[in-house]
Amino acid sequence: MSGIFGIGITGLRAAQIGLTTAGHNITNAATPGYHRQEIVQSANTPLLSGSGFIGQGTNVDTVKRVYSQFLDRQVQTAETQSSYLETYSAQINQIDNMLADPNAGLSPSLQQFFQGVHDVAGNPASVPSRQSMISSAEALVTRFQTLNQRFVELRDGVNSQISASTGIVNSYAQQIAELNQRVIIAEAGSNGQPPNDILDQRDKLIADLNKEVNVTVVKQSDGAYNIFIGQGQALVVGQQAFSLTARPSQEDPERMDVAYVSNGNTTVLPQDSLDGGNLGGLLAFRAETLDKAQNELGRVAIGLAQTFNDQHRLGQDLNGNLGANFFNVAAPKVIPNTVNTAGASAAVTISDVSGLTASDYRLRYDGATTSWSLFDVTKNQTVAMTGLGTLASPFVADGLSIVVSAPTVPANNASFLIEPTRNGARDIGVAISDTAKIAAAAPIIAQVDNGSHAGTGNIGTGKISAGVVNPPPPTNAALQNNVTIAFIDATHFSVTDNTTATVLAASVVYDPTAVATVSYNGWTVELSGAPAAGDSFTVGPNTGGVSDNRNALLLAGLQTKNTLAGGTASYQSAYSQLVSSIGVKSRDINVTAQAQASLVEQSQQAQQSMSGVNLDEEAANLLRYQQAYQASGKMMQIASTLFDTLLSLGQ
Repeated sequence: MSGIFGIGITGLRAAQIGLTTAGHNITNAATPGYHRQEIVQSANTPLLSGSGFIGQGTNVDTVKRVYSQFLDRQVQTAETQSSYLETYSAQINQIDNMLADPNAGLSPSLQQFFQGVHDVAGNPASVPSRQSMISSAEALVTRFQTLNQRFVELRDGVNSQISASTGIVNSYAQQIAELNQRVIIAEAGSNGQPPNDILDQRDKLIADLNKEVNVTVVKQSDGAYNIFIGQGQALVVGQQAFSLTARPSQEDPERMDVAYVSNGNTTVLPQDSLDGGNLGGLLAFRAETLDKAQNELGRVAIGLAQTFNDQHRLGQDLNGNLGANFFNVAAPKVIPNTVNTAGASAAVTISDVSGLTASDYRLRYDGATTSWSLFDVTKNQTVAMTGLGTLASPFVADGLSIVVSAPTVPANNASFLIEPTRNGARDIGVAISDTAKIAAAAPIIAQVDNGSHAGTGNIGTGKISAGVVNPPPPTNAALQNNVTIAFIDATHFSVTDNTTATVLAASVVYDPTAVATVSYNGWTVELSGAPAAGDSFTVGPNTGGVSDNRNALLLAGLQTKNTLAGGTASYQSAYSQLVSSIGVKSRDINVTAQAQASLVEQSQQAQQSMSGVNLDEEAANLLRYQQAYQASGKMMQIASTLFDTLLSLGQ
């Protein structure tokens, strides 16, 4: 009788555990990270008798999670990439919307400014036209500065989010280390039985951690998880958690670096080593898009300001003075590394605006070779330099001129971060407010004796162009000297500087069938036609240039002239290329993010099909275990009745 009763007890206990487990599954069906649990039963060791082996009931060996490391890791991998793309997408869309906005972008202001320049060229004596040109220039400058401020705000936001993300990572790491301790204690105190709900909590934290930064998980023999990030840095080892910190970069204090903290030592992690999750998305966006976009905008601003200034300084204003700078131009930003020798400095200027790129550079001193090298941080490549780095022979590369100096030998690995165009859009400004100082005229004029370019003052049919000033500024000191071009005969002429009584050329060969270019004292004129012996032309100061528009026409022509990117892009095309590249990148990121979201959903469905709770299935389990419980109870009731019957026979 005791055998039947004992078997019933084992069945009752197994059914009770089954009911409890099914109920636990049902109540946690909506719990994030929960894995369905099921009991593992086995038959007890049978008892040998004369009639053979008699069964002794059942035993619940364990309650296990329905868990697939492969499927769970697949979900985590998909989620870390999805988080990376979502973060990148949210950031780059802000830039795309800003630059491509037909009202808030740069293009309308750029067009309005050059319309103002064209208006001055059409009516150089008009004060309203000149005032309109200055006003449109101020509006253009404001647009540059407004766009740049949005980049600054985005950069500040990225810095804040990086700091917040490192805090979240540290919190998850600490919680995982604590759960590691609970897992170790639980398994050690239960003969290796798995603490399923604690394991679920830990796996959920790891999944959430993966959404912040891509991690590698390694399981230890005691059940704890070791977690590594970046280039193998340990974030969690057993029951110990390490941490990340966000700190200002040694190279650029305005930029937050992610550093690894271990035993009091702090190591900056390379941006490309944190390649997933929200943190990886922020770092990649900053390095690949934000820096480049702000630099590109700055390059357009510097290119516009510098080339416009160069041409403006070749002109003459209404006061009869040579033109001054029309715009204020930003200087390259140079940031010394905090480890540099005191007093070490690098002076960087723009030597060729057409050679400027949108890259940032690192100028570094190698103590072993006692030499300086220039590294393109954006393109991740070394840049060749010419020169010696001295005032007399500066280093020259990518449109930059670099002079280095130090009171003593620089420390090994001393470096400077050079951001040539980063502040270009921030620091551009309009340098003049007086309409009379717009240099619309040319400072020299070439003519025959009667004041025209051809006429009865000469015997022949020779003609001379009005003349232009040779770029680049500064202008020649003798530019406005009075010069006479006198024809000795039909095929030879002389050039004399009347101001200094100097013969610049005694006899120059002339071909009446071709156009001759004549350049002296910083100006150039063209001769054509068939002058006769004794004919002469004069080149001198433009004393009546109120209605002269020659320099204004050249200024207006800069709108379509390829002055940037090695002479391959105009201001508008350079900006359009920026807008286009951001738009293409934004679309690529958005499409990839959508595809990755679908992949996450598919991975989750595959994982849930195995590990998720099916309420219909659990309802069936409840019914099954209920029937088993009732049957086991009935078995015990029968055993009790039989036992009572035996007792009554004894009476």
